[in-house]
Amino acid sequence: MKIIEKMGLQMSYNPIQHTREHLVKFMPKSVDELPPRSMRDSFTSAIIPLSKDLALRDEYVGYLNNIRQGRLMEDMDLFAVWVVHQHVLLPNLTPGTPLPYTFVTILVDKIDFTELIAKPDADIRLSGHATWVGKSSIEIVVWLEQRRLGEWRLLTKALFLMAARDPTNTSAAIINPINPLNEIEKKILEGGAIRKKNRQTGQKIDLLKTEPNAFETKLIHDLFIKTIDMKSKAFNKRILIPGSVWMEDADLSNIIFSHPEDRNNHNKIFGGFLMRHGVELAWALAHTFSKHVPKLEHISDINFIKPVDVNSLISMSAHVLYTEVNFMEIVVIAEIFDPVSGSM
Repeated sequence: MKIIEKMGLQMSYNPIQHTREHLVKFMPKSVDELPPRSMRDSFTSAIIPLSKDLALRDEYVGYLNNIRQGRLMEDMDLFAVWVVHQHVLLPNLTPGTPLPYTFVTILVDKIDFTELIAKPDADIRLSGHATWVGKSSIEIVVWLEQRRLGEWRLLTKALFLMAARDPTNTSAAIINPINPLNEIEKKILEGGAIRKKNRQTGQKIDLLKTEPNAFETKLIHDLFIKTIDMKSKAFNKRILIPGSVWMEDADLSNIIFSHPEDRNNHNKIFGGFLMRHGVELAWALAHTFSKHVPKLEHISDINFIKPVDVNSLISMSAHVLYTEVNFMEIVVIAEIFDPVSGSM
């Protein structure tokens, strides 16, 4: 509600959103107009009061009396946007004028879950701050902790890369740079710059752009040979390796109908909503595939490619890509489903 008020947005849903084009004139033209910010400036925290709010607790508890991790991911995404609002400062903005920005989540990466199992009856704390800033992008770290025996213990940590856009969400917008206050902030800022380079390198070695390396090629070939009937040596007759399943039988999918209550501040489907459903579908596949109750250990990355309109039908498919001992790697793909043509 504070974000909506700060940005001068409508509180209730309206399919025809009010234009914010008149706010373009308040956008900074260069970084020189914006005061540098420290990481301390953007640091903030919030409490999810599960110990006292029983109605709220019902939204987080799972059927195994655990915490729905997808719900927590949804909260972390919303909280990351709130952190961005703490970082951005336009000193020349006239009092009462809405903030002339649009903030969108580009990706989430490096999400590691600790051994601590979240309980539904103990408070959870969200904390975070800006860790790196480019010309129009900003990286946010978000911690999730739970109160146990009088102290806060870490549940997970995630890095969110956000983009600053103009009021009409049609072009990039300049945001405040970071000026580290001490050596700790300086090291954190350097880490953010390294992660940016790593992301750029990762994009270059994408499977759609780069051939498999020698190790990957050997792995694929070994699997291929093991599934060939060596007596007939016919490529069109495949045999299943004992103790294995075909990849086509290791998937799960569903259709989600998004509603206005699932929207963000700009009448598009909230990224956290997609994250929640993606995590829960992956968990369901892991459960049905392994026949055991799984535990989410790590999320490599989450990428948002295109915005999703309100009231869209969303097709989500989860696939087990790789297994080793008691671990499995699952990918979830979300696509817009056209009910008329049946296409994605």
